[in-house]
Amino acid sequence: MHNEVDVSWGETAKYRFELRDAQPMDIEAARAWFDAQFKAFDCEIIRSVGKVLSVDKVLTVAQAAGEDYFSKPEHREWAMNFARATCALLGRPIVRVDVPSLTIGY
Repeated sequence: MHNEVDVSWGETAKYRFELRDAQPMDIEAARAWFDAQFKAFDCEIIRSVGKVLSVDKVLTVAQAAGEDYFSKPEHREWAMNFARATCALLGRPIVRVDVPSLTIGY
């Protein structure tokens, strides 16, 4: 199955990660990866509903990591893991992450 994740910081800063050759991440590994990143970047909960939703974790980690983690070659492995974990966590083959507006589309 073809999976891809687009992460954008507006019209001029869009990054696509196609997962054609990457092995899919299982759901438990994706949860663990996002939990570790959430802690590593010292993320804060976006919505105060008492729990952190999967969508919120994706958005918060992307925002905390910043555009450099998606654009620079030295962070390519991290960005591909972000894409693999995002597809697994959200259960969608194609995901669009819009960081400035804090929205996710499928």
